[in-house]
Amino acid sequence: MSDSIYNFEAKTIDGKTISLGDWKGKALFIVNVASKCGFTPQYEGLEKLHKDFSNQGFAVLGFPCNQFGSQEPGSENEIQQFCTMNFGVSFPMFAKVDVNGEQAHPIYEYLKSSLPGVLGTKAIKWNFTKFLVDKDGKPIKRYAPQDKPEEIANDIKNLL
Repeated sequence: MSDSIYNFEAKTIDGKTISLGDWKGKALFIVNVASKCGFTPQYEGLEKLHKDFSNQGFAVLGFPCNQFGSQEPGSENEIQQFCTMNFGVSFPMFAKVDVNGEQAHPIYEYLKSSLPGVLGTKAIKWNFTKFLVDKDGKPIKRYAPQDKPEEIANDIKNLL
């Protein structure tokens, strides 16, 4: 088991494999996102957090996932266009991943084992589950899908 989120790699939405080590020394907000979810308007709040805090060593990372109600059915290109056109998303977006099950991305296996959910359950329950990671790459808090990004701004400020 890794001791830092920075030890993982992921494929960007445009197909490049990159290391999360590229964000070493920054706090991260990692979110499994979907374009056709009741929580999709949270993209607006996520983008605001990214813009408000990126110059202070913070980044939002979006991981599209189609495991909940097939709410992210599109291709990476369609997802990227949707996010840009509808919400002006400028934060890094990654290729579609699974967050639960045998094909779950290693980043999500690490986040879930570091911060289990309610009653110790590890599974991600729905789209827009959020993880706050400190500047040392350690997950420090897990948020439910209904937790709005703007409600989390103080936790981010305190971390920075």
